[in-house]
Amino acid sequence: MTILGMGDYLKILHINSNYLYTTLFDKMVEKLNLLGIENTVFMPINGSIKFVIKPKEFVYSPVCFNKFDRYLYYIKQKKIYKSINKTLNLSSFHTIHAHTLFTDGHIAYKLKLEYGIPYVVAVRNTDVNTFFKYRIHLRNLGIKILKEAENIIFLSESYKNLVLNEYINDDDREDILRKTKIIPNGIDEFWFRNKGVPKTVEQNSEIKLLYAGIINKNKNIISTTKAIDSLLKKGYNVRFTIVGRIGDEAVYQKVKDLPYVHYMGPRSKEELLKIYNENHIFIMPSKTETFGLVYAEAISQGLPIIYSKGQGFDKQFEEGLVGYHVDSNNTEDIANRILDVISNYHHISANCIEQCEKFDWSVISNNYFDIYRDTMIKQD
Repeated sequence: MTILGMGDYLKILHINSNYLYTTLFDKMVEKLNLLGIENTVFMPINGSIKFVIKPKEFVYSPVCFNKFDRYLYYIKQKKIYKSINKTLNLSSFHTIHAHTLFTDGHIAYKLKLEYGIPYVVAVRNTDVNTFFKYRIHLRNLGIKILKEAENIIFLSESYKNLVLNEYINDDDREDILRKTKIIPNGIDEFWFRNKGVPKTVEQNSEIKLLYAGIINKNKNIISTTKAIDSLLKKGYNVRFTIVGRIGDEAVYQKVKDLPYVHYMGPRSKEELLKIYNENHIFIMPSKTETFGLVYAEAISQGLPIIYSKGQGFDKQFEEGLVGYHVDSNNTEDIANRILDVISNYHHISANCIEQCEKFDWSVISNNYFDIYRDTMIKQD
């Protein structure tokens, strides 16, 4: 293992309520392990949800609350805190990484108060668009958690600005900003092993748009189809391919019979690789989005992207570099940005290939290593 200057191994406790429900965090921990970090994950569950990945020996997932506790924040948090104290030897950890602000971060906050363990906290979509926005009685707690954190991680500049400007008062803003880092999510190594090449679009050819993901209201497929209708009226030839499972039957019924829509259902990443390379633009003007891994996957294949203004992917890059942000409710804005991409297509596609390395977990894990070490140094 890597030995730090102060003579200790770096032992990180990840409090992550979603770890086994997605492959995302496992990729991150896999890379951190290669850097010599000893990772332990605490994932409290209610016992009723199926895991996406197999349980791991370093992941502790005790059943410590029930499905009704989600509506009783402090009762649920009390049960989780009791369970983590019962499950782990907390004095052995150097730093805590709380992967959400309100659900995981509150536990890290309490552990710091009781044991003096410093913590890093991430702010995600549900923190911004559910807790801060609607659960007003918890806002002050969220701010306390941010103030006690040694480092704060946002996935994007847009979410950082939203939280700082909307929910943090002037007296606290500078201190919180000083501790803030922007670190995106990474994508599977598969996309780098099969990285695409810059693409071109023939003049006056069919514009091939692609969406990949769950079909529901949040992903805003209806607004995309309305934008396509606008382009068709102006004489453009457009095809829209939709890949993914149906999460909202009502949305699917509204788009399935449109003459320019080609629905393919769920596909493996190997199949999706081929589909990416058969299309011109990836489009997902979501209403809310923490990050959107599919954006990063798309640019790894040289596919310019249309993404939502003010949401998780916005401001990852300079506007126009790999695509354009749009007002998710403005169909003319969406249509115009599609044309902007087409007008400078090869250049933007080449930028995508060049910029996608930002989402390599090897790069990202080194950033986290530096943050963990910095968190410890601040405490000494």
